[in-house]
Amino acid sequence: MDSLNKPYLPAYNPDTYVKTPNISAFAQDSCVFDNHFISSAPCMPARRDLLTGRYSFLERCWGPIEAYDKLMTQEFRKIGVYSHIVTDHCHYMDRGGENYLQEYSTWDYIRGQEYDPWVSKVTPMPPFEHYGHVFPQYELNRTKFIKETDYPTPRTFAAACAWLDENKDEDNYFLQVEVFDPHEPFDTPKEYKDLYPDDYAGPRFNCSTYEKVTEPEDAIEHIQHRYAACVTMTDVWFGKLIDKLKELNLYEDTLIILASDHGHLLGEHGFTGKNYTHGYNQLSNIPFMMRYPGGPHNGERFSDLTQSIDLPVTLLDYFGCDVPETMLGTSILPVVKERKKVMKDAILYGWFGGPVNVCDGQYTYFRAAVREDNTPLYNYCSMPTTLLKFMALKDRDSIEMGRFLPYTDFPVYKIPAPFPIGHFKSSKYVRESLLFDHIHDPEQLHPIDDPALEARMIQKLLELMQWAGAPGEQYERLGLEKPAAGR
Repeated sequence: MDSLNKPYLPAYNPDTYVKTPNISAFAQDSCVFDNHFISSAPCMPARRDLLTGRYSFLERCWGPIEAYDKLMTQEFRKIGVYSHIVTDHCHYMDRGGENYLQEYSTWDYIRGQEYDPWVSKVTPMPPFEHYGHVFPQYELNRTKFIKETDYPTPRTFAAACAWLDENKDEDNYFLQVEVFDPHEPFDTPKEYKDLYPDDYAGPRFNCSTYEKVTEPEDAIEHIQHRYAACVTMTDVWFGKLIDKLKELNLYEDTLIILASDHGHLLGEHGFTGKNYTHGYNQLSNIPFMMRYPGGPHNGERFSDLTQSIDLPVTLLDYFGCDVPETMLGTSILPVVKERKKVMKDAILYGWFGGPVNVCDGQYTYFRAAVREDNTPLYNYCSMPTTLLKFMALKDRDSIEMGRFLPYTDFPVYKIPAPFPIGHFKSSKYVRESLLFDHIHDPEQLHPIDDPALEARMIQKLLELMQWAGAPGEQYERLGLEKPAAGR
């Protein structure tokens, strides 16, 4: 589920007003992880991490699967594990989203989310008053959503249920059910909006502004309610998928994972959106639940540090596949089977061009760039595409090519990242590094001023960056000295 916020889920926050009975029931039947984090964000970098088990954000922005990537689905194919994805995530069809779906044995794409160029009409919809973003193409798409089962999320879950009906007697497969909701636009049938009423009478507001909050307080409450309605609709249809697994007697002997790619700010820290602030917990500390078949610890909670790059390694472990040496994740199976501790004393995460972040379970440190122009910063890739466009079309002389990445001998482009980075804003809002107590201040409202503690977190950050093979200029960008080899 895209953009699923932990604080809105009763499984993580008993005080929330949001209704998610099916996720809550699944949590009671699963291993629930409290310290699960993103690796790279937002959407496509997170999905590349899911397939590669590496940190995409250290070496490039939003982009496709690269020619040199070693993928979970490739390893599945080697031993005969069938993989299928059903998704309404429209960015797979954008420039900059190439090669993802093609890596599965089969795929099913549901039309209509966000700016998916689906409903074709020469004359656009007339403009209207609004806060935040509006996608003219989505305004056309939503004219086709007459009843609940017309919306993309219900259609995606229905397609997954149909796939299970067709394959109920099969074994040795991996099914990825991926819904764009509760990503914006936060749009649902009226019955879900009615669950979260308010007195708001202002302009349309169902997409964030991606800036500091300037909207009135009742508008922020309204967009939070719109998001809540989206979460509840997604929960209802998740419940139908679980019911289908039980109906087909698949629930008890199937590994089931509920995960997200990142969160979304809805007024927290005075912002809406993502990609331009620090990686606060609302964005980076995401839901993760795993039901292991017959697992003795289902129904228990776990404080182990885990993150998105662990998922492909865990799945390869589950199917008995070899794990490529390029993957940096750790299998979570020993944790859920035997409560063995994941051997991680800290994790790394972030998004391209933003601060590079480290959390050790007790403290979180956001290391910001030291130069206002955020240099030096380069994209490394074999395919020079990014969100909706090609890279460096106006500055081709700046492009180099060579064997720059330590984990592959494939020649790649080295392309200077523009300033600002566009969708991944190098922002005035991340000009300083911040340190927080993750346990006692999970909302990260009270930065810590402790030079000795900061120095210890910097050392952990350096060790992780070196282990992950971060390009050398990332250290310079962050004002850090790259450790000597082997140190």
